[in-house]
Amino acid sequence: MPRTKFARRRTDPDANDKNLALIKDVRLLGRLLGEVIREQEGAEVFELIERIRQLSVGFRLKRDATAGAALDRLLKKLSDAQTLSVIRAFSYFSHLANTAEDRNMVRRREHNERLGRVRQGSLAMTLTELAADGVKSDDIAKTLERAYISPVLTAHPTEVQRQSILDAERAIAKLMEARDNLHTERDCAANEAMLRARVTQLWQTRMLRYSKLTVADEIENALSYYRSTFLRQIPRMYDDLEQALPGHEIATFFRMGNWIGGDRDGNPNVSAATLEMALARQSETALRFYLAEIHELGADLSLSDMLAPVTPDMHALAQRSPDHSDHRADEPYRRALIGVYARVAATLETLTGTEAVRHAVAPQEPYTGADELLADLRVIEASLISHHAQALIAPRLKPLMRAVQVFGFHLATVDLRQSSDKHEAVVAELLQVARIEADYSALAESARRKLLLRLLNDARGLRVRGTVYSDLARDELAIFETAAVMLARYGRAALRHYIISHTEDVSDLLEVLLLQKEAGLMRGTLDGEAVNDLIVVPLFETIGDLRNAAAIMRGFYALPGIAAMVERAGAVQDIMLGYSDSNKDGGFFTSNWELYRAGTALVELFNGVRRKHPVTLRLFHGRGGTVGRGGGPSYQAILAQPPGTVNGQIRLTEQGEVIASKYAHPEIGRGNLETLVAATLEATLLRPTGTAPAEFFEAAQAISAASMSAYRKLVYETKGFTDYFFAATPIREIAELNIGSRPASRKATRDIADLRAIPWGFSWGQSRVALPGWYGFGSAIAAFLAAGKAGARGKTGGQKQRMALLKRMHNEWPFFRTLLSNLDMVLAKSDLAIAARYAELVEDRKLGRRIFATIDTEWRATNEALSAITGETKRLASNPSLARSIEHRFPYLDPLNHLQVELMRRYRAQREGEPVDQSVQVGIHISINGIAAGLRNTG
Repeated sequence: MPRTKFARRRTDPDANDKNLALIKDVRLLGRLLGEVIREQEGAEVFELIERIRQLSVGFRLKRDATAGAALDRLLKKLSDAQTLSVIRAFSYFSHLANTAEDRNMVRRREHNERLGRVRQGSLAMTLTELAADGVKSDDIAKTLERAYISPVLTAHPTEVQRQSILDAERAIAKLMEARDNLHTERDCAANEAMLRARVTQLWQTRMLRYSKLTVADEIENALSYYRSTFLRQIPRMYDDLEQALPGHEIATFFRMGNWIGGDRDGNPNVSAATLEMALARQSETALRFYLAEIHELGADLSLSDMLAPVTPDMHALAQRSPDHSDHRADEPYRRALIGVYARVAATLETLTGTEAVRHAVAPQEPYTGADELLADLRVIEASLISHHAQALIAPRLKPLMRAVQVFGFHLATVDLRQSSDKHEAVVAELLQVARIEADYSALAESARRKLLLRLLNDARGLRVRGTVYSDLARDELAIFETAAVMLARYGRAALRHYIISHTEDVSDLLEVLLLQKEAGLMRGTLDGEAVNDLIVVPLFETIGDLRNAAAIMRGFYALPGIAAMVERAGAVQDIMLGYSDSNKDGGFFTSNWELYRAGTALVELFNGVRRKHPVTLRLFHGRGGTVGRGGGPSYQAILAQPPGTVNGQIRLTEQGEVIASKYAHPEIGRGNLETLVAATLEATLLRPTGTAPAEFFEAAQAISAASMSAYRKLVYETKGFTDYFFAATPIREIAELNIGSRPASRKATRDIADLRAIPWGFSWGQSRVALPGWYGFGSAIAAFLAAGKAGARGKTGGQKQRMALLKRMHNEWPFFRTLLSNLDMVLAKSDLAIAARYAELVEDRKLGRRIFATIDTEWRATNEALSAITGETKRLASNPSLARSIEHRFPYLDPLNHLQVELMRRYRAQREGEPVDQSVQVGIHISINGIAAGLRNTG
């Protein structure tokens, strides 16, 4: 393919086409990929790929049956080797298109900042709006002083990216960034040559893991985002706040969280050893970053005390340094920093057993905590200010100080999580062996509470010396005991939360307190001065659990000693709300509605608790990447929370492919971090959502009931639906893919109730149905309107009045507006024409046609209902940037679906007992990777 002539890039996104630069980038990367494919695979494969793309575009844009039939014939004729090459081509194009989009996002942001424009969801916009609303900087600083905002990274079986691929893509992103600032044809040619080299690297790099992902791999993958983004961008975000709020020292309110290494729910590979490994690797990542920054700071601070006299404290710090080189005798900062480096190196060795890369002097006495290191850095800061060298603080010292405040020696707070039934089994065994209760599991809830309270008021432990307990009991107790050791080693911030999956009653909380007591994590007794180290965090997941959440917490806080103990332990009660399982249980609308109701009820409950005990409620949102798992824009999601639920406090999970999409690029990462802060400030100070009118609640309740009924009728009551799901989606192939350490199902069954919500949603996304993100809404709206026919009376009125009410809800209620915005997005990304090709994989053709027809009818009804309420007949009319993104990428994504269907057909046609065709299996798995990359929010 001939090279195009050099032309100076237009980088003004406000030119005739805002995406002109993006289109050029996509074409450049696409051309380079094409050249590499032609070189590596030959012209025949290149032409084949182009033919498939053309037919796929015809099928998408024109719904051309001729193109579809031709595509079918062509795909069936492909050899396995040809199919694999084509799948790799379109998969890599998805990855490269993501890189180009990310670059364009940063480019447009930089352009707007130069013009003085600010985007919605940015800190600059929020602070401007707060000022316009009369909120003073003092109020903002005070809010941040008591705030707690924490995104929590989790590992789940949809995170398909290999680290090698991520690294290559980051290198391409840097080259694309540099390209915007090149001015000569020679420089552009050199840049293009480097891009071509990186694309070649991608093409010759294995996209898939050939071995099962381990917890250690997941830990390393998460840590890569700290090195690329968090360690530098979070301090920058704090600096932006301090510049916007001059005269205020911003408290450390924003911290990172992590589940990897501590989340045992359904993952037998997580143990006490992985918890210890996770914290050691986190600590090593933080300390090695500090060492590198201290080394560079020493190079910067070459100041001589003959020219700039230092403070007495600075002089003392330099004197304590083991560096006695004559060459640095007049350079107190360098001598001091060599001493600081030596102490951090000693800390690294003490906490992690590893050594620093370089040593000017031997490691010295380790720091006992991050506060000691921060104190030394503050001495340096004060001394620089004393002799008018404060200009040297901002470039490196100030970000380092903020990093130490945020990340400490632990980097991120690791959450512990386990299912309530495991705790129950361990407690039952302890009580049976100790001859306290022969059959704890058989006790009624009231009897359990009474017994557990008695034990929590008893200073004695439960274990009997010399007894060999079950593997489960030993493993679970080892986690608690290791947590006690880790807290002593890394500090209180290293471990703060113990999450109880499937919390169904008060005893589930008391059992965890008892296990904490057994390991020394709870000291004293409930009727005395008990203090617990780990916040007991209930996770309410199913629709039933969400409805009972407030009642369970009311019962917990009604127990003597509980509220006082929580107050002594920090006066914070975290409660986690599960978006994934509630959706799988009750469908899209009901899940969101019950989460809203649960949040409202919990706020009311804790308003009452605070009358006697100053306990702060902090909700932890277990959101996934897809809309069906609570995904969607974080900014709108936070602003749509019920009144009083944010109040400066929020934790939320970041999962699956969304982690790479949000945080792989440093600038985009900082923008997404800012969005969390901006939305939290707005929800707390600017426009706390008022209580919606009663008629809105009545309508939402009616819609929820009808939606859940339609959803459960399909998923749980339709005969053959399970067979349809396992045949018409790649769920079986996903379960075989080495993309997570956690099994896809809780039990070895085909029961949808046992299937994890994550692969459930992931499978529907792959087949372009995205069913968990919309199903039931169309039927629910139709039922709601039908109830208003024939002059129906009531607050919601007749049919016309009901439609008017729905439009009012969309215009005036953030909850409903955000829900419909997310619905709009998921419908735009779904494609029932492609989904129909997956339905053809169902062996029982009659079953396949029947269930697909039901899905198709509901999809059309949902589109019509959404258009009627919003007035927008075209999807994403109010989100043109996403609409353009889909327009550009989906013609290249669709071929992967067509190819995936063909390979699934071949793979499943193999007779049982025959050797598995590896090339077919690899092709399916690569297509899963490429589709996940193309959809972006699939986790």
